[in-house]
Amino acid sequence: MEIPTEPIGSIPRPPELIAAWAGKQSGRISDEQFDEIACQALKDTIQRFEQTGSPVITDGEQTKSSFATYPLESLANLAPDGVVIPFKDGHTRQLPRLTAGPFHYGHYASEYLAAARELTGLPIKQAVISSSALSLLYPSSGIPGYSRDAFLSDLADEAVADIRRCLGNGADSVQIDFTEGRLSLKLDPSGGLLKSFVALNNRVLDHFSPGEQRRIGVHTCPGGDRDSTHSADVDYAGLLPLLFQFHVGRFYIQLASEKDPVRVLQIIRQQVQTGQIVFVGVIDPVDPAVETPEQVCDRVLQAAEYLPPSQLGTTDDCGFSPFADDTSTSRDTAFAKIRARVEGTRLAAKRLLRR
Repeated sequence: MEIPTEPIGSIPRPPELIAAWAGKQSGRISDEQFDEIACQALKDTIQRFEQTGSPVITDGEQTKSSFATYPLESLANLAPDGVVIPFKDGHTRQLPRLTAGPFHYGHYASEYLAAARELTGLPIKQAVISSSALSLLYPSSGIPGYSRDAFLSDLADEAVADIRRCLGNGADSVQIDFTEGRLSLKLDPSGGLLKSFVALNNRVLDHFSPGEQRRIGVHTCPGGDRDSTHSADVDYAGLLPLLFQFHVGRFYIQLASEKDPVRVLQIIRQQVQTGQIVFVGVIDPVDPAVETPEQVCDRVLQAAEYLPPSQLGTTDDCGFSPFADDTSTSRDTAFAKIRARVEGTRLAAKRLLRR
């Protein structure tokens, strides 16, 4: 018996890459210098991922500016004063604002996939940003000559292309990052915004066959960044029933850092559908303490009390460093936690087999 286990995406960048990002933005280093540093970071990340024993890996998002903004790099029709996302510790992140249409991606996630595939023979999972997150780029005041409906149509087309390119270029699976799901309930407790987000993503997902949808998943978490979150105080009970309406076969759900994981598992058991796999979070990237394989095993066995093993997988609660300037977690800590997840999941599978 095996229980699938997968990372979410990002790995902390080495100090030289973080410095290179700042140097590139300020013009102190050339694109060629940056690419050389980024290439070395990617190679090291792939090698260290392989050493954890993880059956599926990612590129660690080393060459993305962030999990959310990679499609926006090099675009000229953006202003910096978009939606502000506040975190519990007081820091904020700010999205850009679209200033003119038409909207298109500057980069597709398949570019990162192609670079990683040259460095490993292991299956690679590719994360993409949700169409709903990028819908926040459109200003509430509108854009003359470019309606919101026209924007959403262009956005959906680009999101479809982003996923299709990854599937077509050998991704083992594609994960849609939906960290704004829980946040939407803070912005609109009525759930109207969340329903519109789910509908927009399903507008994208309906372009894929049932077989392709089984290779696509959605990730939800309270938005970890710099050891803080933006929506951990939002009740999962408001999110999960709508989350399971996504037309996908895989769900990656933060759970290790949840205050009452049993309550969440009870909700998941009520909502999960036949054929869907739930990857429960068994590693907390925000906690600096490295989990032991036994701790991970216990979390898996707890989840197995509510989900059949055939529909159970494990993952990390969130990426370890979703933004390129995040220095809150070391690479050593991240890979130690991943190794614990892999070993603990295998240990749990053996114990479940003996039951």
